[in-house]
Order: sequence, then structure tokens, then C-alpha cells
Amino acid sequence: MKTISGIRKTIESGRADEKLLDLYQDASVLSYQKERYLKALDAFAALYGDEKVSVYSAPGRSEVMGNHTDHQQGEILAASVNLDAIAVVHPNEDGIIRLKSDNYPEIKVNVNDIKIKKSEKETTKALVKGVLCGFTDRGYRIGGFEAFVTSDVIIGAGLSSSAAFETLIGTILSNLYNKGRVSAIEIALIGQFAENVYFGKPCGLMDQMACSVGNLVHVDFADKNNPKVEKVDFDLSAHGYSLCITDTKGSHADLTNEYAAIPKEMKEVAGYFGKDILLGITLEDVLENAEELRNRFTDRAVLRTIHFIEENKRVQRGVEALRKGKTADFLAGVRASGNSSFKYLQNVYTSSDVAHQNISLALAVSDTVLDAKNEASRVHGGGFAGTVQAFVKDKNVAKYKTAMEKLFGEGSCHVLKIRKYGGVKVFD
Repeated sequence: MKTISGIRKTIESGRADEKLLDLYQDASVLSYQKERYLKALDAFAALYGDEKVSVYSAPGRSEVMGNHTDHQQGEILAASVNLDAIAVVHPNEDGIIRLKSDNYPEIKVNVNDIKIKKSEKETTKALVKGVLCGFTDRGYRIGGFEAFVTSDVIIGAGLSSSAAFETLIGTILSNLYNKGRVSAIEIALIGQFAENVYFGKPCGLMDQMACSVGNLVHVDFADKNNPKVEKVDFDLSAHGYSLCITDTKGSHADLTNEYAAIPKEMKEVAGYFGKDILLGITLEDVLENAEELRNRFTDRAVLRTIHFIEENKRVQRGVEALRKGKTADFLAGVRASGNSSFKYLQNVYTSSDVAHQNISLALAVSDTVLDAKNEASRVHGGGFAGTVQAFVKDKNVAKYKTAMEKLFGEGSCHVLKIRKYGGVKVFD
């Protein structure tokens, strides 16, 4: 480990520029990132003293293809992005984790007291304790540390700030107490456990897997206890593209039933075929039984089932296109995935409030600005409100950003890059 002053000198001298550029993939944010790291080092020193420290990073994520497939043990393609949570960390020997995150109060966790407490549900402390428990359950060591954490992963934009945090804590514990031997996949599984069991949110595994593994990642959830994970090496920046995420300012209030209806309706159809989930049911199965399915359930349930079956195939084709460097085919798949979400999954606006269609409007304007063959846009994440995603040629980014921000306000369109790494140690 190096002293805070030593890491400061490395950053200020420019000796870390190459490392930071490799991590964040965008020269235009280099000055911002250097200043951000320096402020984090200073914040740690003010809180905990001028100790020898290490610095860790864990990214947010973006769903690329595989919309609402993970809860049916389907396949997804997701990517880590160059927004992240970073932590300045010093290990201690008293078994206490002291963690200060931006402007939030410091939390303290005794690593010898990691039992679940109902009063801690939906808190940062619950996530930390959940990760600690996940490590001990798998036979890994845990211990105390002091940390200052700062994050620029946009909350509420579908980029998974909680999964980035879980990955960050897992990466710290792996490096401090387990010689970095805890795999990215294990850290993801532990993060999901922490969020499901300790935090109390029944999320799938896509968020944690994309944040922890990094780059573009293809995950097949057919075996939910042992998902198949494939890192897809494809440099989007080298092909001249940026990833634009636009916050359409739609309200997420009262959407719980909308989100819950998707897996509920899919599982109803699965139940007709004697299954708990849709995985394994074919399009032919659905079409042969469509009349009875419509009578017993709803047309929407049948449409959502068709979306799931075909979306899995689109993910597979998208991954294959990336492997072969066929950018146009990949983008065509993204567009098809978005169209299916709009028409069949129907998670672009709520049926109870058709007057407000922020995402629909964002997609419509995107169609007028983007090149129909060489660019793509789609609903991002859970849907109904929130964000749209677009793969935009670098030369067209300014025009696209202007169009989106004219609709949704200055700062609503975030221009990102896909980053190559998941949870990593940046400085030691």
C-alpha cells in the first residue's frame, strides 16, 4: 500500500493518466476523474488520517439485450459502463468496518456481528453485512477497514448503483483478506445474496454480474445456481460508438404492480405447461395452444411469453455478431429487442396512464435523429418510466444529446463508454 501523499503525487504528475484512460475509456473525462480521486483521498485523510491506503473501483452497468429474461432463467447481454463507485481503503485489526459514503452518515459494522436485523432492511449497512455473510458462507476471510466511498453511478437511471456498491465491497474484501482470489462471478453471487436476503430486494443476478465481471458480458441463467458467464471482448469505442443513457424524468411511483405483472403473467403461462418458468417452452408450444392460453389468461400474457422466447434467441444472435465484429448485425438486434419490448413485453408506458409516455417520446425523437442502419435506441431496464439507451456514432453524439436535452432538460443525456473491467484495485 502507498501513502495518500504518494498516490496524490502519482495522479498529479500524470503517471496515472494511462491507467485512468484505460479504466474510463474517455479522454474527455480524465481531468474530472483525476480531481475526483484527489478529493476522495483528501476526504479519507480528513476522516481517518494520512494512512497507507489502496483504491478500488466498481462500475455501474447497462442492460443491452435480454429485457426481462433473467427472472425466467433466460439469457442477457449487459455491459459495465465508465461511471463507477470508488473507495479509498485502509485495513484495520479491530474487526470494525467504518465506511463514509459521500455526504451520508458514517456506518459501522462489526464483522463479528453480521446477523440479519429487520430494522436494517433497505440500508447500506444491510448490504455490507450481507456481503460479509456471503464471504463467510463460502469459507472466505473477512476483516475490518476504514473506507471513504464516492459514486457517480446515476441513481434511478437503471445503471445499478446498489450492485456497483456490492461489487465494490466484495472486491475490497477479496483483495484485503483473500489475496484477490474471490472470482468476479462469486462476488456477483454474493452481491445478489446481500441484496435479496439482507437488503430485502428480490433482484435477479444480471446487475451484479455485469458490474463484477465487466465489459460486455453474456449470462445464461438456465442453471440459476451456476449461471454460465461469458465475457464478450468487443471494443465499442474502437468502432466509433458511445452509449447514451437519457433520463426521461418519468415517475417511478406506483409502478410496483406494473413490474410485478411481467413475471407473474409469464409464470402463469409456464404453469399451463407444468413449469415454474418459461425456459424450455417453445414458440410452437405457445402457438399450438394459443386459443386456450388466451381464454385462460390474457392476450398480454401470451405476448409477453412470445417476447421472452424470441428475446433469448436475439441475445444469442447479438453475442455471435459481436464475436464476429459485425456491428451492424448487433445494432439490428438491439433495435429488434427494443421493438419487442415496446410491442410484446409492453413496458414502455403504463396502461393506466397513457397520457404520459416519456419513454415513447424519447424513442420517437431518437428515431428522427439516429441513423436507422448504423445506430440504435431502445427502452432501458425495467421500463414504464426512467431511461432510454442509444448506441450513437461519436460524430453524432452532440446532435443526439441536444435533441434529448431539449425534451428532458440539461444534463438528462449521459454520454458513456463501455469499460473493460468490473471490480478492480486501481491504486495500491
